[in-house]
Amino acid sequence: MKPRVLIIVSNAHSIGPNNRRTGTFLPEVAHPYAEFQKAGYQIDFASLTGEVPYLDALNLADDPDNLQFLTGPGWEGMQKASLLSDINADEYDAVFIPGGLAPMVDMPEAPLLKKVIAQVYENDGVVGAVCHGPVSFLNVVLSDGTYLVEGKNITSFTTEEEDQYARADVPFDLQTALSKQGAVFHAAEPWSSHSIADGNIVTGQNPASAKEVGEKMIAVLEAKKA
Repeated sequence: MKPRVLIIVSNAHSIGPNNRRTGTFLPEVAHPYAEFQKAGYQIDFASLTGEVPYLDALNLADDPDNLQFLTGPGWEGMQKASLLSDINADEYDAVFIPGGLAPMVDMPEAPLLKKVIAQVYENDGVVGAVCHGPVSFLNVVLSDGTYLVEGKNITSFTTEEEDQYARADVPFDLQTALSKQGAVFHAAEPWSSHSIADGNIVTGQNPASAKEVGEKMIAVLEAKKA
């Protein structure tokens, strides 16, 4: 039986005092999706409200994986994302949360999202996220009362990268917030490909890291079957 992956996407389409347009950053969903697809995994989409999600970075559509996502079953499936409250988390071997600025709007709290992530993780599933996607790991409390990220090697979009990208738009600094909840944060050179697997948690720093996150999630999942 091939693993089943749930991709949870934001429903936000603007952020910050100037209502900057945003959404899920195209390569951050398309590149991992391509890896899961090549591995033959079943891939489902869910969003917090069940409404059609938004995509950002459509200017990158000429990238092969991005184009395949847009013209193949990926974007079609994402547009028909299930309402997260209709999902049975016990059916999934992994959850993945792509970035873009959108998750910074509706995923810092989102109690049901936190419950689903904790449930999959405590079922020995893999939880992965890239760029701003690890904001979904904030405030995830496990059954022993500890934060999911406490003592874990984690990366995400860094303070330095945010200073170069969207400092005026984001409500808080993600690297700082993860560190405050006990994450052992690892920042590589800005915009370089950088991802970390720590047990069943896989995180990537920025758009360039998205493919690696998919690959590392697959490696962890395959190792469980060996």
